[in-house]
Amino acid sequence: MSFSLLFTYNKNIYFWCMLEKLYLFIPATLALALSPGPDNIYVLAQSLVHGTKSGVATTAGLISGCIVHTALLAFGVSAIITSSDSLFYGIKVAGALYLFYLAYKVFKSPASISLATNSVPKKSHGQLFKTGVVMNLLNPKVMIFFLAFFPGFLWDPNEGTVTQFFILGIVFMVISFIAFSLVALLAGKISTYLMKNQYVGVVLKWLQIVVFIGIAVYILLP
Repeated sequence: MSFSLLFTYNKNIYFWCMLEKLYLFIPATLALALSPGPDNIYVLAQSLVHGTKSGVATTAGLISGCIVHTALLAFGVSAIITSSDSLFYGIKVAGALYLFYLAYKVFKSPASISLATNSVPKKSHGQLFKTGVVMNLLNPKVMIFFLAFFPGFLWDPNEGTVTQFFILGIVFMVISFIAFSLVALLAGKISTYLMKNQYVGVVLKWLQIVVFIGIAVYILLP
């Protein structure tokens, strides 16, 4: 086989491996983005009280903070991966255990969703953007979650991991931005639906549990 054919073959294998991982990564990210948590609940509250643009501005800030977490993860963990396969496997095991822990915390939490909109201060869109960035960067749980979530979706841990982490980070940010923006756009209908249908909280609670456990099991698979 000539060098050009070998290069094309390896490139095609790389591409299909990437698509296979992204097919799993995208729905997992979407499920996580739509599950009730502090960030999307804050976006929902801002949108209900001050309008869709306020919710989108907050979303833009939250997603922008993810750029820093992605960069730290890419350059930090990539160095560990290239230095030791056992260390990388240890990271994956620790990540899976953390996801199991998150599933347990969700299981122990109440299924009701609380929207405290009576104490949402009015801020400019610029201030909301900054608030979103600060909320994201100063939350150590975000970095821990990235560390738990991303390594299991690398399609070639032996080469180009920095690029792979950034691809995953960009996909994560795009999907999360779209999902959070939809929450902001449909805030009124979502809040009304949540208030009228109490069982929705139970469904979303168990969705989170299933997603966390499913990702943890997937990460542990060889």
